[in-house]
Amino acid sequence: MSKLVKTSEQQTSNIMEKLPQEIILGILSRLPSTSLLQSMLVCRAWRRLIRDPLLVATHFSHMAEKDSPSFIFQSNRPSSSYQLFFIDFSDFHSQGKVMFKKLPHLMSIYLLDSCNGLLCMRDARWIYICNPFTRVYLQLPKLVNYPAQVGHIAFGFHQTTKQYKVIQVVYLRQQVLLGGRINVATSTLVQSQVHVLTIGDPSWRHIGTLPYDLARPIPKALVNGRLHWLSKPNNDNTASILISFDLETEQFQEMAKPDCCGSNRCFHHLMVLRGFLSAGAYHDNDELEVWVMKEYGIKESWIKEFTIGNHLPPTLQQNDLLHFNMAKARFPNSSVRVLCILRNDEILLEYLNRVVVVFDPRHGTFKELTFDAMPHWYKLVVHVGSLNWIHIPVC
Repeated sequence: MSKLVKTSEQQTSNIMEKLPQEIILGILSRLPSTSLLQSMLVCRAWRRLIRDPLLVATHFSHMAEKDSPSFIFQSNRPSSSYQLFFIDFSDFHSQGKVMFKKLPHLMSIYLLDSCNGLLCMRDARWIYICNPFTRVYLQLPKLVNYPAQVGHIAFGFHQTTKQYKVIQVVYLRQQVLLGGRINVATSTLVQSQVHVLTIGDPSWRHIGTLPYDLARPIPKALVNGRLHWLSKPNNDNTASILISFDLETEQFQEMAKPDCCGSNRCFHHLMVLRGFLSAGAYHDNDELEVWVMKEYGIKESWIKEFTIGNHLPPTLQQNDLLHFNMAKARFPNSSVRVLCILRNDEILLEYLNRVVVVFDPRHGTFKELTFDAMPHWYKLVVHVGSLNWIHIPVC
């Protein structure tokens, strides 16, 4: 039996050696990650090939350029062990189908961020970088001397330096004692300290303090080698501030918003639409405007691309409706998030971490998407499935 297996492996290896490398790359780099990972079981020659850095980089490049978005869902319920799901819109435009796949259980850790086919995740003690498809993970060094403070974590990659970095903002608060116990709710923000870890380094680096409030989990946008957030100053000014962090120079900088954003909050979430830095904005009505910066760093290049009318998905139950209305009263449309633009120019929206909706801007219509085994509450991040083995930089 072992001799037969060995002979079959040699034949497979010989066939692969006879094909030109560019043909092998051209074929394999266009296959889904799941298919390639299954082919690693064929023989050692295929296993070596699938792990080859050139194939890994070429495959990721093709997946990222498909103009067909994909996402990672994670159930927010501890009882589900924080199960991960993968959703792919590759066939949505041509066949109206969406692939929704339950991923093998990795660990009971919470999803934070995604970049270049890798996820940044954490539990109560550690931060991890992992690939949910290869199931390879890296436990990061612990940030010492900073116990249990409120923090903000982001994950990014710079194409020039080929370095992955994790940024952690640690908020130091003045603790208030009530009845002999520390009352976290009444703690006041004293200052924030920024720490950076380059993946592969043995320890975190403290790079200074940050005069912005990122205490709440605000989605970031990675464009031009810079992470972007919306924040507000620590003095409780109501105007949103657009800030960036250069992953190469490790410098923060405020960026200009369009003139539509005056002293009100205006921008309330960021995203990347077809490679451009974009933002959702509102004024005094329930319509959500989507603004796009067509030339990076140029204030005058901000344009309003489209407007999304008020909509309440019918599948939201009565308790969700109460939550939705409370959020709208405090911060209109803050419970609606623009995820991406599909190949047919329809827009994918997310409501309350509960419902995914397709909006057709040509006709002003909304269509809800449902999937079997979709979690009731979830965290969602844009994610490109890859063969990234963590130690291989992917450009």
